[in-house]
Amino acid sequence: MATVQARPRAAARGSGSAVWGLAALRVCLGVFFVFEGLSKLGWVADAGPLATQLNGWLDHAHPWSRWYIETIALPAVPIFARLVLIAELATGAALVAGFWTRLAATLAFLMVLNFHFASSMVFQYRFLTNGYGLPVVGGLLALVIGAKGLPWSLRE
Repeated sequence: MATVQARPRAAARGSGSAVWGLAALRVCLGVFFVFEGLSKLGWVADAGPLATQLNGWLDHAHPWSRWYIETIALPAVPIFARLVLIAELATGAALVAGFWTRLAATLAFLMVLNFHFASSMVFQYRFLTNGYGLPVVGGLLALVIGAKGLPWSLRE
């Protein structure tokens, strides 16, 4: 009878191009989210730009997105303006540092899906071709699934 031995955790996670590729993806997506957050620093003092963006999306919104914007997003614009800024900066910093990567990637994944749902992009072909769409969602999903024990991490 053959015996199967498990490889030690360090050997399974600490080497191989896939592991280093996920680590590079983590850092790149983290930098992306940090700079997305920095671009929204003005939202702390004025939630108007977010309200303008949401109202602009209403013109061509899918019925589900229209309901979400009118019922949830617009009434809570002052909260969402600050929450988005904090969430993008926090998840970005966590991804760059490798701190709770899977949790940060999960939260960023949900945040990005929320954006695409509100903008109705998830219901359009351009979701598949836009750089903010499928590549970001797919990269975050890859981190949610496989980011445990990556190199260049402070903590998992």
